[in-house]
Amino acid sequence: MTRTPARRLAEVAKKVGVSEATVSRVLNGKPGVSDSTRETVLTALDVLGYERPSKLRGQRARLIGLVVPELQNPIFPALAEVIGGALAQRGFTPVLCTRTAGGLSEADYVDMLLEQQASGVVFVSGHFAELAAPHDHYRLLRSRGIPVVLINAAIDNLDFPCVATDDASAATQAFMHLSALGHERIGLVLGPEDHMPSRRKLAAFTAQAEQARLSVAPVEHALFSLEGGQAAATRMLRQRVTGVICASDVLALGAIRAVRRAGLSVPGDVSVVGFDDSAWLNSTDPPLTTLRQPIESMGKSAVALLVGQAETVPGHPEELLFEPELVVRGSTGPAPLATRVPGVV
Repeated sequence: MTRTPARRLAEVAKKVGVSEATVSRVLNGKPGVSDSTRETVLTALDVLGYERPSKLRGQRARLIGLVVPELQNPIFPALAEVIGGALAQRGFTPVLCTRTAGGLSEADYVDMLLEQQASGVVFVSGHFAELAAPHDHYRLLRSRGIPVVLINAAIDNLDFPCVATDDASAATQAFMHLSALGHERIGLVLGPEDHMPSRRKLAAFTAQAEQARLSVAPVEHALFSLEGGQAAATRMLRQRVTGVICASDVLALGAIRAVRRAGLSVPGDVSVVGFDDSAWLNSTDPPLTTLRQPIESMGKSAVALLVGQAETVPGHPEELLFEPELVVRGSTGPAPLATRVPGVV
């Protein structure tokens, strides 16, 4: 930024709540400033967009990039809140980086964070979970020695610690719940075919369906959107399914819409199960049965792994799997004695 040195001192001092003299001592490497104050001043310098003095540029900023795919799905703001709070408690400043259509990509954000000398990056449900997506920016971070933690199932060979919900357990719990209610025609709505969490759910669902010898167990892939869930569920209803398991709550809400537009009811004719336990789902009509991700534990574990790397503890490509919790609400019920699908003979 092309601001005068005096204005820079004033802005940083105001941001941190210290005197301009203290800021000057930090920028000039003078003694008489505590380590915590020094770090706070340097972080404020980064946040305000100033370059560090050349003799301080070798020190990483206490900024952590938090890269999320979107904010419309309530699960992502919830995770961001947990992670941001845990980072702040450790003395780090989270920088929220949201991918949007036509906006900055993950690679763009990585370049920006490297320019700001960030101390690490947490990726939530990013391209690391997609086989066909670009992955060079992850390898760039690895080559620079930047601490990274991934939240969600990842493709092989990225060599970063990963925190994830056990997708196989989620699919199994959902299937067993519907099966116990007497459902024998159960479908599964997933994300894209190259999406690793969806692949894990599919493997578990297929195993359960084969073991139960279901005559109807359709699988549909869709974009993670209300419209995607509605279109996938509409196709499934032609096969007279009585239970639908969805890989996200947003997909599940789309499935409920499809059931109603077919002239059927939830759960009277078709039961629907989601995944995430996003905010307000106990207030939908009907309240959604779903698999709850333990975001509090996952977010704090991700921060602990990241801070461990930042404190020179080598990061191992281990995966921490967290058990989801089945939350039964009003969108699931006993299988109907007969399935009626308008327009289908």
